[in-house]
Amino acid sequence: MFSCDNVSVLLQVPWDHEDVGAYDTDVSCIFMETCMLPCSSEGGSDVIIHWNQLSAGNLFVHSFYDGSDQLAVQNQRFRGRTSLFSDQVSSGNASLLLTGVKVQDEGRYKCYTSTENGVKESFVNLKMDAPVHEVDIQREGNTLTCCSEGIYPEPELTWSTSPPSNVNSKCNTRMQETEQHLYNINSSVTPSDSETDLTFSCTVSTRRSTRSVTWPSTSLPKPGNARPIVRRVIPAIVITGVVAAVGFMLYKRKRATRTTTQRQ
Repeated sequence: MFSCDNVSVLLQVPWDHEDVGAYDTDVSCIFMETCMLPCSSEGGSDVIIHWNQLSAGNLFVHSFYDGSDQLAVQNQRFRGRTSLFSDQVSSGNASLLLTGVKVQDEGRYKCYTSTENGVKESFVNLKMDAPVHEVDIQREGNTLTCCSEGIYPEPELTWSTSPPSNVNSKCNTRMQETEQHLYNINSSVTPSDSETDLTFSCTVSTRRSTRSVTWPSTSLPKPGNARPIVRRVIPAIVITGVVAAVGFMLYKRKRATRTTTQRQ
């Protein structure tokens, strides 16, 4: 993905093709950032530009004619979020700037332009991505839980170990869709007694982003270690108590002997 001044464009394809399905422009936009949908006209005066989102029912996105923006029929979802390069319209730049990109903005757009030099129609496929920013592993008891939030499109989560094992067949993975149509994902795995010496890695990935985190084996105690520790601690406590009691009795007896001697 190429970026310039926080405006992202993935790929541009020439517009002089009749088969719009085969020669659409694919644009990759980042969630809540500003994205540019490229379009060009023949240039000249009497410029007319119409942007529509076809995949959402032919919504009016942005219009320009009579030398200025015409937003009276603009769909409510795009209010305050669209603009053109107004100083470049006459020279053939009909590209659209869309701010605060959302999942609902994903889909196919049509750009219609008309000038004194001719009419053109162009098509753009907008794909929205919310990259994997952070992956976290937490431990509760002997269970490891890996989680990541605010992702689009639907992510994939995989476990791996070093040395390798079949840990993925034992995991329990859950996906949740938020009100913003982003995805939260978490997965839990409980290692067996023979797997506690392994190093565990969790990877969350989408079509354009991948992040991994590793849980060191030294932090994962073996389940069988708890009882021997308790067995060693309890005798130590008992012995310490007995020694203290005997010492206290000897101290009292010695003190009583001193008192009797002084009276005599």
